Amino acid sequence: MIYFDNSATTKPYEEVLQAFEQVNRDFFGNPSSLHVLGGRAEQLLTTAREQIAQLAGVHANEIYFTSGGSESNNLAIKGTALMHRGRGNHIITTSVEHPSVREACEQLRMLGFEITYIDVDQNGRVSADDVIGAITDKTILVSMIHVSNEVGTIQPVKEVGQRLKDFPKVFFHVDNVQGACKVALDIYGSNIDFCTFSAHKFHGLKGSGFLFIKKGIKIAPLISGGHQEQNVRSGTENTGGIVAMAKAFRMSEDKRKSNSESLLEIRNFIMNQLKEVPNLVIHTPKDNAAPHIVNVSAVGLKGEVIVHALAEQGIFISTTSACSSKDKTPSGTLKAMGVSDEEATGAIRISLSHNSTMEEAKEMVQSLKQVLDRLKKVMRRNK
Repeated sequence: MIYFDNSATTKPYEEVLQAFEQVNRDFFGNPSSLHVLGGRAEQLLTTAREQIAQLAGVHANEIYFTSGGSESNNLAIKGTALMHRGRGNHIITTSVEHPSVREACEQLRMLGFEITYIDVDQNGRVSADDVIGAITDKTILVSMIHVSNEVGTIQPVKEVGQRLKDFPKVFFHVDNVQGACKVALDIYGSNIDFCTFSAHKFHGLKGSGFLFIKKGIKIAPLISGGHQEQNVRSGTENTGGIVAMAKAFRMSEDKRKSNSESLLEIRNFIMNQLKEVPNLVIHTPKDNAAPHIVNVSAVGLKGEVIVHALAEQGIFISTTSACSSKDKTPSGTLKAMGVSDEEATGAIRISLSHNSTMEEAKEMVQSLKQVLDRLKKVMRRNK
């Protein structure tokens, strides 16, 4: 099996699975309980929070545990909007956001908020000038993805964050789900107020994530009923998932620091091989892009057909983002980049991890070329 759908989810490390099992077997107490079992679970949460904060380069009291990226994005956006609507009702985001950002903004629009979507260029990148130029006296939040989950483009997060210092009432949220453990991000240096992470994107377990909230910032909770996570996110903490997430974060950060050049070499090999294939269009830019994503379109074919054909050979890739892959409409991100409906319909996404190898990449490329040749012959016969 060759698994190249790591932007959808990653395979948990064995050590991560072992940590999850051990915590749930031996430290199953509720962290809010007063007895010794609760105290041990609470200490595990404290240690995990400190480890994650150190890896993220922030303070432990700025880490809030959630169920993952979608919840963290919703908490940052809706929590800010509901808490600070007295200061303004305008939110700025981009046309290439993850659905958990876009749809959260659209829900707020129904509540009377104004939403501005900043367009991107042909590489899927926004202009910092356009973001700053959209700010009005009613703007309370700018929300921006760090690394595009579909094409891998890196957004000018640091530049936008630095320029937002001139607008102290405007908060800055960054969706770092795809960038975590792939592309370094200086949270403080980028003047970020909220930053989203999801464990299953860096070999942790599904159902665990965290939101960085800069010290001193108040937001409205979306889940009420208890006092967990400093009254920001009620609900008994997933102790095993959180401990496993801390381990996965450390292991994946170590690999990012030691293996990024190898990962980039594999990505570049795939791009160089595929750019020679007729009627294949590469959407991922070579520069200012993450080292683990390649998005291409086979003009005249359907991406889902290619995905299924490769899966029959034990090679797993995807079409668009996992959250949208069952939606038959062309990718909104690609359309925002100016890609035609025909090209967008034929799009596939190849996404690597630090465990991917050059041998796997060579086999995948060879199989993809064979699949494309076969499908094109079928298309010609059916005309």
